[in-house]
Amino acid sequence: MAKWIWLVLLMSIPLLGRAEPATVRVVSKEWADYTNADGTGLAWDLLRAIFEPAGYRVQPRTDLYVRSLGLVREGHADIWVGSYQKEREGLYPRWNYDIDHIYALRASGKPAPDRGRLGDYRLAWVYGYELQRYLPGVRSFQEVQRRTGILQMLDKGRIDYYVDALSEIDVILQAAANPQDYRLSHLAELPLYLGFANTADGQRLREVFDRRMDELVPAGALRPIFGRWRQPYPFEGAARPGSSASIGVPNNLE
Repeated sequence: MAKWIWLVLLMSIPLLGRAEPATVRVVSKEWADYTNADGTGLAWDLLRAIFEPAGYRVQPRTDLYVRSLGLVREGHADIWVGSYQKEREGLYPRWNYDIDHIYALRASGKPAPDRGRLGDYRLAWVYGYELQRYLPGVRSFQEVQRRTGILQMLDKGRIDYYVDALSEIDVILQAAANPQDYRLSHLAELPLYLGFANTADGQRLREVFDRRMDELVPAGALRPIFGRWRQPYPFEGAARPGSSASIGVPNNLE
């Protein structure tokens, strides 16, 4: 009997010493093929490639963007996805993980915006994006709750330009009855960051993220993930935080 007891104890030692991966709770607005609600998408794949080899299990969650900020602030999540640099209170890493290609959408009869005169235009963008902090001289802008009425606002002259990431504008134009009636103008390239909770765990996760990016970007290890989702690689030609790649030109860009 004693022999069997010792055998059971010996077999249990490796199990007792095998630590379960720590969980990283990540929350994001749902963006198609980027942060899908089912856990698939470019950003989710990136985060798994970054954190899982370091001993963490990524637990994705989708919610409204502003709600995501609250979940991190209230301690219900460790990281939110899709922040511009120091956009909100929280901890920011050295490395961005992607680039937002910011464009102005307009009715085809309106001239392209002059980046030096953005303060003279009536602009609009989605509530919570805080783009006035990153575009020069902006004074007059509206924040909309949803994108469904944007084309009507442009058609009726209620705004001069709608400003958003190119991927989001593409979705708007794909749903338009006459997409040829609108034009795009490039405004800015804004690095996208993870926002970390301002806690000891957030500090530790930020350090893990930067350390892993220091390894992965110079090695080109993240390039296949962008290729799999048919998105431009944001670190082309340079291996440092804030690097960006050139992007394709849309058909209705002037």
